[in-house]
Amino acid sequence: MPKPIRKKTLRVRQAALIIAPVISLLIILFADLDPGNRKVTYTFAIAVLMATWWITEAIPLAATALIPVALFPLFGVVDGKTVSAMYFNHLIFLFIGGFLMAFAMERWNLHRRIALRILILFGISPGRILLGFMLATAFLSMWMSNTATAMMMVPIALSIILKLEENLGKKSTHRYSTGLLLAIAYSASIGGISTLVGTPPNLSFARIVSIIFPQMTEISFADWFLFAFPVTVLLFLSAWALLFFLFRPKKKWENLKLDDFRREYELLGGAKPEEKIVLGLFSVLALLWIFRTGFEIQSVKIPGWSLLFNSPDFINDGTVAIFIALLLFAIPSKTEPGERLMNWKTANRTPWGIVLLFGGGFALAQGFVDSGLSVWMGEQLAVLANVKPIFLTLANVSLMSLLTELTSNVATTQIILPVLADLAVSVSINPLLLMIPATIAASLAFMLPVATPPNAIIFGTNRITIKEMVKAGVLLNIIGIIIATLVMYFWGTLVFGIDVGAFPEWAVSEGKG
Repeated sequence: MPKPIRKKTLRVRQAALIIAPVISLLIILFADLDPGNRKVTYTFAIAVLMATWWITEAIPLAATALIPVALFPLFGVVDGKTVSAMYFNHLIFLFIGGFLMAFAMERWNLHRRIALRILILFGISPGRILLGFMLATAFLSMWMSNTATAMMMVPIALSIILKLEENLGKKSTHRYSTGLLLAIAYSASIGGISTLVGTPPNLSFARIVSIIFPQMTEISFADWFLFAFPVTVLLFLSAWALLFFLFRPKKKWENLKLDDFRREYELLGGAKPEEKIVLGLFSVLALLWIFRTGFEIQSVKIPGWSLLFNSPDFINDGTVAIFIALLLFAIPSKTEPGERLMNWKTANRTPWGIVLLFGGGFALAQGFVDSGLSVWMGEQLAVLANVKPIFLTLANVSLMSLLTELTSNVATTQIILPVLADLAVSVSINPLLLMIPATIAASLAFMLPVATPPNAIIFGTNRITIKEMVKAGVLLNIIGIIIATLVMYFWGTLVFGIDVGAFPEWAVSEGKG
């Protein structure tokens, strides 16, 4: 049963449902942002409508994402054929393929086996249990939905918490239990940062930047992983240290044994043939993603496997994801005759609403470019030209982190990234210096239950108060903001070949367009 909507929230949504279209209509009728080009005003008005409805959820997020299909062609911003194509592209298929693999892992209980196995390896001390849960959650969320990962890990955590309470008492374990549940929520968000499929904002960035700057070299799965994995590691270690410091037990544990974990694992029985095959395909998929285009950092170059084909540029990460996903539908089950590793009933759990939400952001970005709104907004922000790039990045990362505490991180990413692209062009700095850290910041939402689904899931256990969540979350937010900014400047510039003092040619052509 869905939770009832609070009266205040309901009033806000009802007001936004009426006020947002009125404001947009007033902008269209009485504003002229760029004389001689009405498309700028039209696109701005549509963006205001989408932003307001996304933030307030006046109508479902996926429904708001469909607005460009209806309004862009009517106002002559983007033709219907072009805007419709934005809703299905290679990044959407990358997302779908990743979900199908995650569903296969869940269907054969492989995800639970991986999680428990990692926990057994790390031992039974408070610090090790915390580290084990965090590592299992972060690793799984690199490849699976953060929400699904948190939902899978919470029951395991609760079973351990109940054992702790049996042996040590509720009062003496409440403090540590709080930290353990927060660790799951935070690790689910942190782990997702490191891969393009780990969290929706990452995919949104990859597509939006390719729309706005079509001449820029593609940012592949491997490129992103090479840059973002150090961010994840630093955030992970910071989160572990912070949570252990804030929520460590006051007294030493004496009655807890490693058998508590082993029993959970033994209940799974021996690994089924399907688990082994899915694990093999999962490993192959990860390797194919990582090594498709290879690596090149200064003088070190590792060629990618796609060069083995006649047209390597035709192959993308979405191609790989769907290829492996198709194998899941083709390989038969050994324990369930007539079944395959994946069936359509399971696959149909794909969150199509998120797919549409992606498409809406891509379509909005296309509208920003085609209408000229992106250039116009960049010109308005030219007053920031004298601010040092690193401080500009720090400011936008802080703003993004704050916004995502209260709004959908996907919607916020899709609204803010085009604006940051325009700002970068206007002040002549590499757009990636602003857009990549902002994308990372979209995952730095640790303070409130509404900030991310993992936060909401652990808050729903009724074992955590908002005060406890905010206490740890605000500190981790600050740490994350600093890490995202510094790693971008001292590592990201090497990975993506960025010269901080130079404006790239692929962005110059966009600025002139």
